[in-house]
Amino acid sequence: MSSYDYDLFVIGGGSGGVRAARVAASLGKKVAIAEEYRYGGTCVIRGCVPKKLFVYASQYHEHFEDAAGYGWSVGETSFDWKKLIAAKDGEIARLEAIYKKGLSGANAEILETRAELVDAHTVRLVKTGETVTARTILIATGGRPNPHASLPGHELCISSNEAFHLEELPKSIVIAGGGYIAVEFANIFHGLGVETTLIYRGAEILSRFDHDLRRGLHEAMVAKGIRILCHDMLQKVSKNGDDLSVETLNNGTLRAGVVLLALGRMPNTEGLGLQAAGVKTDERGAIVVDEYSRTTAANIFALGDVTDRVQLTPVAIHEAMCFIQTEYKNNPTKPDHDTIATAVFSQPEIGTVGLTEEDAGKRYAELEVYRAQFRPLKATLSGRSEKMLMKLIVDAASRKVVGAHILGHDAGEMAQILGVTLKAGCTKDDFDRTMAVHPTAAEELVTMYAPSYRVRDGVRI
Repeated sequence: MSSYDYDLFVIGGGSGGVRAARVAASLGKKVAIAEEYRYGGTCVIRGCVPKKLFVYASQYHEHFEDAAGYGWSVGETSFDWKKLIAAKDGEIARLEAIYKKGLSGANAEILETRAELVDAHTVRLVKTGETVTARTILIATGGRPNPHASLPGHELCISSNEAFHLEELPKSIVIAGGGYIAVEFANIFHGLGVETTLIYRGAEILSRFDHDLRRGLHEAMVAKGIRILCHDMLQKVSKNGDDLSVETLNNGTLRAGVVLLALGRMPNTEGLGLQAAGVKTDERGAIVVDEYSRTTAANIFALGDVTDRVQLTPVAIHEAMCFIQTEYKNNPTKPDHDTIATAVFSQPEIGTVGLTEEDAGKRYAELEVYRAQFRPLKATLSGRSEKMLMKLIVDAASRKVVGAHILGHDAGEMAQILGVTLKAGCTKDDFDRTMAVHPTAAEELVTMYAPSYRVRDGVRI
């Protein structure tokens, strides 16, 4: 009989932690999972899911405008922020209940409390002060927005967390940051009628994405009316009547109803008792793990954003399933972080998988780059000027497609399918042999027969 209270204790009720707890419990292990806020984690409660719902809401004003080109007369329209918030809250509550139902159905014990490590096998439940023991502990506490505490007036600002719960829709907003969270919220608020300014210290938004997508999205956002100030940063935020006064480095003082800081995320490790349990962290506070998600304490694993490897929900779930294979199925399995498809739900949308042109140019001696920019069929009658961009990066020696990048409607959906294609190692010849589905935007992916240009030793020729 086990000398521990549990076979597995999971700290953190996000997508990765819930998946690991549920599957381990279904295998007959005695499992408990503790979450201090709400089950579902960042993605379900205050991230991907409510964000996508907000994206949908923000697109309707363009849908109404486009309808006229197709013969529809749309009457006077109005938007009710409080109705959107209530509908979003209802859906999030439904999803949280599904997460809990899955856990209880697998006989995992659900604990609604913060949990902290006492030692490598002991966990303290903060709500009651009780301590329990476990043979194996899994930490999946995720991350949180960087509060940018060095910014004078940072306490007057909000993060993406609070953006989902604003009591009123502001008339104007300043968003600091150039990553996908900043870009997505800039498009959301602008689409809902908010005067929107995006400030980013870098030369161009979305620093890790292909340069064509970055520039194309920037131009499209500006054309919509979003103000983007690159090479700039916030210096101070202060109260100015009912508004906020925002002092910038290069663009003077701005006024805004709300200031949103989207300046990166931090691993949620503070106060977890990691040192007492022998779990090391890096300089950013992320838990250090090996290739199998094992920490420096042999019986403690960590996965998801708290390890700061790849901050994506499906990656955390994948890491959870690898943990199950490693720990409970006698099949040591390393998470595969290569060739991960991803999307930015900007407007227009970005879908991407594999290497950017810049990164591929450093890895391969010669590249073939296939690039197409065109006006989608839907825009012809609506009169909208937005363009789509598609780009394939091909290793000239092997003909393998090593990168695929899309800017435009449904780019994320296409990226998911392309993820399978690139993971399978398909070549450009495989693309060329594939029959097009007409008329679709995606057919461009299989009808670009001649390279637009080549890149040799990192230099375009």
